[in-house]
Amino acid sequence: MSNIINVLLVGVGGQGTILASKILTHAAMAQGYEVKMSEIHGMAQRGGSVVTQVRMGENVYSPVIEPGEADFIVAFEQLEAYRWAHFLKKDGVLIVNTQKIVPLTVLIGAKTYPTTILSDLKERVERYIELDGLKLASEAGNAKATNVVLMGVLSKYMNFPEDTWKNALDAKIPAKLLDLNKKAFALGVAEAK
Repeated sequence: MSNIINVLLVGVGGQGTILASKILTHAAMAQGYEVKMSEIHGMAQRGGSVVTQVRMGENVYSPVIEPGEADFIVAFEQLEAYRWAHFLKKDGVLIVNTQKIVPLTVLIGAKTYPTTILSDLKERVERYIELDGLKLASEAGNAKATNVVLMGVLSKYMNFPEDTWKNALDAKIPAKLLDLNKKAFALGVAEAK
């Protein structure tokens, strides 16, 4: 099972988690990997969790990643990073967008949003990257490109050639949004250095 790379993308409905997973899947297939992908939508259109599991390698039989098996977790939102951190391998990489999206239970006053998420994760995870992806996406021209910023960060760890990622963006991003998404991707790459 060591030849399998497991990537968990976690976020909230509307953040582009699924598009990001399609970009990753396209890039992995271009590198000759067998790829399996699974999506879980929890009331995604209403701000619920969206989780995508991408497994790539030789002889990938299942799209499901078990707790403690993710090589990478890309968290589009703080609370989702916290909820899914137990899926990360001991030497795995956690990439966290610092954005907070307050769930309905917090909005109605039934719960409070935890204030120590980022510091708790820093203590628990050895290979931890934290960034303000929303700010970088806004610099690129559209806050909705946060997902592509995060793919830029992930690309620094995936060892795929730069052209592979460029081709994946070309294939999955509408032409009218391609330039700003390429800029967002490049800002993510620069942030990962």
